[in-house]
Amino acid sequence: MSYGPFGRYLQQQRELRGLSLDEVARQTKISPTLVAALEAGQSERFPERIFVLNYIRSYASAVGLSPDDAVNRFHEIPESPKAEHFDPKALEVDRQARASTGLWVTIAAVAVVALLLAMNAMYDLAIRYTHR
Repeated sequence: MSYGPFGRYLQQQRELRGLSLDEVARQTKISPTLVAALEAGQSERFPERIFVLNYIRSYASAVGLSPDDAVNRFHEIPESPKAEHFDPKALEVDRQARASTGLWVTIAAVAVVALLLAMNAMYDLAIRYTHR
């Protein structure tokens, strides 16, 4: 999905302020290639859609625009992901669910390793006492 007109708007705002792409990249700590992708409207080049909003906010701040106005302008694009897709509460619930799953997987792995070690120790004892 391409957001070309929005990207051109960002680029024009940067150029109006006399900032180079590299200056914006340094200020935002976003790689120059991703800043260029944002200006080209190539949001598909970002790892996840949530990053697009964060990058828009950082970019807007760096060039002197209101981050909220920039995000609102982005949401005016008919095919843009809407704010409900980025609900912080839902993201936190997902993160906690993944963390809980990871905890149970770790506990199960430790239990399996402990069981294998115990079985190995019993096997070694059995071998020692049967070959006396």
